[in-house]
Order: sequence, then structure tokens, then C-alpha cells
Amino acid sequence: MPIRRSPMPSFISSQVADARRFYLDPLFASGGDLMVVCGGWERCSADYQIRRERFPYLTLELVAGGSGSLEMDGRSQAISRGTVFAYGPGVRHVITTDPQDRLSKYFVNFSGRSALTAMRAAGLAPGACHAVMAVDEVQAVFEQLLVTGRRGTKAAGRIAALQVEILLLMIAEARVPAATRTQQAFQTFTRCRAYLEEHYLTVGTAEEAADACHVAPAYLSRLFMRFAGQTPYRFLMRLKMNHAATLLEEGRLIVREVADVFRMDPFHFSRAFKRVHGLSPMGFLKTRQELDDVAAPALKSRR
Repeated sequence: MPIRRSPMPSFISSQVADARRFYLDPLFASGGDLMVVCGGWERCSADYQIRRERFPYLTLELVAGGSGSLEMDGRSQAISRGTVFAYGPGVRHVITTDPQDRLSKYFVNFSGRSALTAMRAAGLAPGACHAVMAVDEVQAVFEQLLVTGRRGTKAAGRIAALQVEILLLMIAEARVPAATRTQQAFQTFTRCRAYLEEHYLTVGTAEEAADACHVAPAYLSRLFMRFAGQTPYRFLMRLKMNHAATLLEEGRLIVREVADVFRMDPFHFSRAFKRVHGLSPMGFLKTRQELDDVAAPALKSRR
């Protein structure tokens, strides 16, 4: 599939504060195979509002952060992190950001009769809107799609099409059923998850999180097992140990000092770190150093 370099298409919004995008082929394809046209990530400006009566391509969007509202064919609803929605030719839509909590979102535009079939099989026919549970995993596929599109190789179009098919399958598996999404349970889970993501450095146990979120510890555990597939404590420890890995990589603190950041003794910290990353803190640092040693000659030769 040829890669074309062209000015930004007219259907791409300019009401964005930051963006990473790719463009493969701006021409509408009438064939049956799924063909990716463009995609990317955008952080909206405070005045972001898109009003479209029609759109030339099938489109899938994932809200990665912030909040706002979505109206499709006269139906309105709030959108936030984890919301996935689809539109296309014939679907009137309005997307508006909350100016105090601006949206950041991924999108991909594509076409083809097989694409529409795949969207319907995933429960994402144009006009559909769902929440997904494994947001990080879905976001990772969008990121890989962005890398593929921006690479611009001969095979980029075909690879991107396969990645969209994978994306649709993942969303079909991870989406929260409509009957569940409207229940208080999912809203409570989202609130508790956000609390942990914001306060993981100071929260020591799942019981502390439950108390801060005004829910019973047993109920918090059921919510996380239902919507995240893991216990709240495991979710909390993953957040902590991911941050610990960053602190170790920066090299300003030794292992004992990083353990102190999390108010953990070095032995307990090392065990927790290994459960999350598969390596002890020292093993992690050794591996990172070996990778740096391998990369150093290549970097030096480029200078």
C-alpha cells in the first residue's frame, strides 16, 4: 500500500493543544478490505468541540484521560478515561471537552466492508459507545498503531490494518456490558481506582484505600476482581513498584532509600518488587546496566 505525505486533512480538528498523528492514504477506498487512513493521539484545547453531520470514514476513539461529553444521533452521555466510541458515515456526532479537565484521546480512521463487519462483531457498530476495563492494554495497542503509522514503511498499511483488527477483538473482550456500565458498581470502581492512582505513594493497604473511598474492604476487593481482574492490593503494589523502578533507573537513590520512600523494609520491598517485575531490585539494576553497556557503543558511533 503506498504511503502518501499530504497536508493535514480538513476533517482533523485544529482545536488541540498537543498531538501525535500519522497519515497513510487520504483517499477513500471502496474495496472490501480494511484500510487504515490515519490515526493518532490528541490532547484537546479548552475550547474543543467537534460538530459533524457526517464523516467519510469509520472511526474508533478511546478516551485516555480527562472528561467531556459525547452526543451521537441525539443521544448524549458523559465520557471519561476508558470510554470507547465509534462513528462513521451517516452518524451525526458532537464531542466536547470539559475545559477544566481536558480530554486526551486516541483515534483511528479506516474504511472497508470487512471493517464494518469486524466493528459489528465487536459490538462497536457506528453509533456505539462503551466503557472498557483493561484501559492500559487497549491504550498500548493504540500506541503501537501510532508507531506503525509514523514509521511509514511499505508494510505499514497492512500492519496497521491488522492492529485495528486486534484492537477491535481486545475491546470486544474488555468492554463493560451496557447493563453493567450504568450501575453504581462500575462508577464506584472507577472512583476507587482513580483514588489509588492518585494516592498510591501514601496508601499502604487496600483497607486504607477502602476506608478513604467509604466502601467496605470486601466490597472493594469484589469490585477490583470484577472489573480489573486483580485484587486492589495487587493493583496498588503494581503502581508502587512501577514508580520504584523509575526511581531506581534515575540512579539518585539506592535500594534501601527507595524502600524508605514506600515505608517498607528492604526485604519486603525486594519481594514486592520481584513479584511485579520478575527481578529483584539489584537484578533489575544489573539488567538495566547491561542494556546500557550494549547500547553505548551504538550511541557513540552516531555522534
